[in-house]
Amino acid sequence: MRCPFCGNMDTQVKDSRPAEDHVSIRRRRFCPACGGRFTTYERVQLRDLVVVKSNGRREDFDRDKLERSVRISLQKRPIEPERIDQMVSGIVRRLESMGDTDIPSKVIGEIVMESLARIDTVAYVRFASVYKNFQAVEDFDKFVSELRPDVPHEE
Repeated sequence: MRCPFCGNMDTQVKDSRPAEDHVSIRRRRFCPACGGRFTTYERVQLRDLVVVKSNGRREDFDRDKLERSVRISLQKRPIEPERIDQMVSGIVRRLESMGDTDIPSKVIGEIVMESLARIDTVAYVRFASVYKNFQAVEDFDKFVSELRPDVPHEE
């Protein structure tokens, strides 16, 4: 593992233990060249996933990109960071267990929305506003009114 401070390729593992989510290994590392200390995480990856965008473009699945978008949706919401990590891990496990390595971006978006809806409605609406590309206040209004089954919908 390359040292993030000096770029030395010869770093040493000083401590390994399961991370809080119990689906990854936390490793404390030390760089003998500069004395820097840093932490890495190791996760199981069942298969290499490819995201198929709506325009047909393909790109490698990036767990960090998924996690960033979920964290942005949950910004300033009362959700514990460990809960977010568990949710992202659950989404990735679900994608990996679908049986196909090519996953349409629409499927990923729907799974994320489903997961967010279960833990925080505000984050769900935030994510949906980007995912569904809301252009006007009416788009928000219509979407939020669909969340409230007790309020009559205007047609």
